[in-house]
Amino acid sequence: MTDLSDPTDLTAPDHRAVENLIARYAELVDDGDFAGLGDLLADAVFIGSGTPLRGREAIERMFHDTVIRYEDGTPRTQHVTTNLAVELDHPAGTATARSYVTVLQALPELPLQTIAAGRYHDRFARTDGRWHFTERRVRITLLGNTRHHLRG
Repeated sequence: MTDLSDPTDLTAPDHRAVENLIARYAELVDDGDFAGLGDLLADAVFIGSGTPLRGREAIERMFHDTVIRYEDGTPRTQHVTTNLAVELDHPAGTATARSYVTVLQALPELPLQTIAAGRYHDRFARTDGRWHFTERRVRITLLGNTRHHLRG
């Protein structure tokens, strides 16, 4: 059995926990749960196209101010995360991950389409037996029609 308090004992459950955090991010964005995103990234630095942000309130506010939510409370998107590579650092109890992201969107007046694609570069730490983000770096490399997704 894995001792989650021992950072030298990192195994498949640790790998899965990191993958689950990455998946949770996509779910929260697509659900329009910006408070949940603030909680998920509360101990992290979020680095996107603007000034790096740190802390629950700043990250929640950024999503609220930039992402359009529709009458169902969601941005009507689907974030698809693929090509996931997780590397665990056994002695330190930390991890890094690289992945691709593809963002799809559809509205009654907008057929299903890809609106963005890029890469995530993430850092994680395990504290008191639980994994959490310490950094999420988003680099969008392909941009489509985001007029119905982002404000301004």
